[in-house]
Amino acid sequence: MTRALALLFALVVMLASLVPFYWLINTSLKTGAELSSGSLYPGSASLQNYVEVLQDEDFLTALVNSLIVGVVTTSLALLLASFAAYALARLKLPRKGIILGLVLSVTTFPVIAIAAPMFKIWSDIGLYDTLPGLIIPKLTFALPMAIFVLTSFFREIPFELEESALIDGASPFTAFRKVILPLAVPGIATTAILVFISVWNEFLLAVTLTSTPEARTVPVAIAYFSGTSDFDHPIGTISAASVLVTLPLLVLVLVFQKRIVAGLTAGAIKG
Repeated sequence: MTRALALLFALVVMLASLVPFYWLINTSLKTGAELSSGSLYPGSASLQNYVEVLQDEDFLTALVNSLIVGVVTTSLALLLASFAAYALARLKLPRKGIILGLVLSVTTFPVIAIAAPMFKIWSDIGLYDTLPGLIIPKLTFALPMAIFVLTSFFREIPFELEESALIDGASPFTAFRKVILPLAVPGIATTAILVFISVWNEFLLAVTLTSTPEARTVPVAIAYFSGTSDFDHPIGTISAASVLVTLPLLVLVLVFQKRIVAGLTAGAIKG
C-alpha cells in the first residue's frame, strides 16, 4: 500500500512537471488564430515559429552569448570552488561552520538590491553591456552554491585514501588532483549542472547590465521579442524560443543523469 501511494505521488509530480512543458510545445506548433484556441493539441502542427526564431539574428547572438557566459562562469566556479571546498572539508580551520554559513548566505542576498549600484559602477568602468560584465556578477552568486555542494561531497570521501597517497610520497596538491578529484566527479558533475542552469536562466542581472542585442543573453532576448504590430503578442515565437532554450538543459540532465543522482545522494546513507 505504501509503495503504491509512493508511485502515485511520483506520477502526480511527474505529470505536474511535464504538463507545462507539453503546453509550451503545443503552443509553439500553433499559428494564426489557433494560438488563442486553447486546444490540447495543434490542429495543423507547423514549424513556422521555430523557423522564424532560428532566422532571428538577435536570438542566435543571444544563444551564443548565453553559452559563453554559462560555460565560462561554470568553469570558473568549479575551479575556484573545488579549492575552497577542499579547504573547508579537509583542513583544520577555526570556525569552518561559520565560514561556510557566511559563504552560503551570499546566495540568499536579493539580486535586486545590487542591480542599480552595479549598473552605475559597470557604466563608469566600462563593463556595462559586455560579456565580462555579466560573467563577474553571475560568478559571485554561483560560487557560494558550488562551494556548499562540493564541501558536502568532499566530506564523504574517506580520508584514508588521501592519507595513503601522502604516505607514498605524493604532495597535498598531487593527492587532491589525482585522488580526490577523480572520486568527486559525480559531485562535480552535479555542481556543474546546477550552476549552469542557474546562470543560463538568470534574468535580472542580464537585463540590467545589457542594452544591445550584441551582449544580451537568451532570457532577455526572448523578453524583447516583438510581433508584427504593436498590438500583436508573439506567443508562438516566444514558446518556440523557450522550447529551444530548454533543450540544452534537458540534454545535459539526460547525459549526466547517473552522475547527478550519485552526486545528490552522496552522504545520504551512513554505515
